[in-house]
Amino acid sequence: MSLLKVSGTKITDEQGNEVVLRGAGLGGWMKLIREALAEVIGQEKSEFFFDKFLEYFFTDADAQFFKSLGLNCIRLPFNYHHFEDDMNPRVLKESGFKHLDRVINICAAHGIYTILDLHTAPGGQNTDWHSDHGSHIANFWNHKDFLDRAVWLWEQLAAHYVGNPWIAGYNPLNEPTDPKHTRVIAFYDRVHKAIRAVDPDHIIFFDGNTFASDFSHFGDAHKEWANTAYSIHDYSSYGFPAAGELYSSNDEQRRRLKRSYEKKREWMDQRGLCVWNGEWGPVYARRQYEGEVTDTINESRYKVLKDQLDIYNKDRLSWSIWLYKDIGFQGMVYVSTETPYMTLFKDFLAKKHRLAIDAWGADDVAVKQVYQPLVDHILQEIPPQYQNLYPAPVWKLDARITRLSRNILVSEFMIKEWADHFIGKTMEEIDAIASSFKYENCLKREGLNHILTENAKLVQ
Repeated sequence: MSLLKVSGTKITDEQGNEVVLRGAGLGGWMKLIREALAEVIGQEKSEFFFDKFLEYFFTDADAQFFKSLGLNCIRLPFNYHHFEDDMNPRVLKESGFKHLDRVINICAAHGIYTILDLHTAPGGQNTDWHSDHGSHIANFWNHKDFLDRAVWLWEQLAAHYVGNPWIAGYNPLNEPTDPKHTRVIAFYDRVHKAIRAVDPDHIIFFDGNTFASDFSHFGDAHKEWANTAYSIHDYSSYGFPAAGELYSSNDEQRRRLKRSYEKKREWMDQRGLCVWNGEWGPVYARRQYEGEVTDTINESRYKVLKDQLDIYNKDRLSWSIWLYKDIGFQGMVYVSTETPYMTLFKDFLAKKHRLAIDAWGADDVAVKQVYQPLVDHILQEIPPQYQNLYPAPVWKLDARITRLSRNILVSEFMIKEWADHFIGKTMEEIDAIASSFKYENCLKREGLNHILTENAKLVQ
């Protein structure tokens, strides 16, 4: 077994044979926040739940199923909190490797590569919820210590995984949003040198700025970054509720789909660099929420999926769809509504959906009238030339307002409500709740998996 490397526009093995990576991000696995639960049920029970959740979320059965679809790579997102504490920085928590090592080894046993993805960095590397800093300010870029700690963490990770041939590479920073467009390049210079001093061989995958969409300020920086691929995140608005129209795969829709993709990778194509699509994919309707239109919506989303794959196949693009497992919104497999977790949180999850608390793919039809007066107020009082704050245009004005008021402010009040569901639960009951995420307790999104399986046969 040989390490993968970048050769021009391609990923190859050490013999020079092209390897097209096709896979998925594992999901919100090493991303969950623990503090609220510990405050409610105590440290022992909280740690027990999260340890079991991490164990059950991905097992040998998951890897076996994933490989059976013809896929060969899983991107592993993780939160820096697993490896250091904010009040005890630069002191490595060896426990962070427990489940990361376990999943890497399970995947290797089934011939599946992994890519390590720092999804959450100290201070928050982007303006959105998934960088886990409770704000819309990406303070990672504003404090040198946050930058230093991220470099330090990658030195520890590289030392731990140096020489592992089943790790396809390192993705040092998920979806940065640096409003100055220069600090991200300076950080990439630092972290590239730091990793290379420890691990000269693994591929490094650098995301573009502004949620992995923009390389336009990178200039000739790539000349210093050997064995590096460049990651776009090719989400299409047609795959989300806010699209405003069902995707029918007409000529104009396909043109816009392709143009969006080509624009993201333009800098790499001009320089003959290797492109990796680190995230992409539609979200799906759920019958308990969307009712009788569920199938119609999902058939439209599958058309988006197919047309994107047609584009990628022409370029022999390596990609990682988002995501493998969740509770029913986007995953290739998802937790059954009959499991202890889903029955316990049935009403809570319905409330979250109705209030559009989750920013990701939210349908705000039930609460739009609540926030529209605030949007109108900003439009009326703030001159147009001051309305488009970074990360515009990715964040439009109304999206920025609802991110702050709905997805940060209102959601903050629901954290303890989520944790309180665990009050009075025994260890056995907590274990049963966590076991809801086992492969055998999940359902398969057959339409999605069939499309991915058939596509895998087209690109060898």
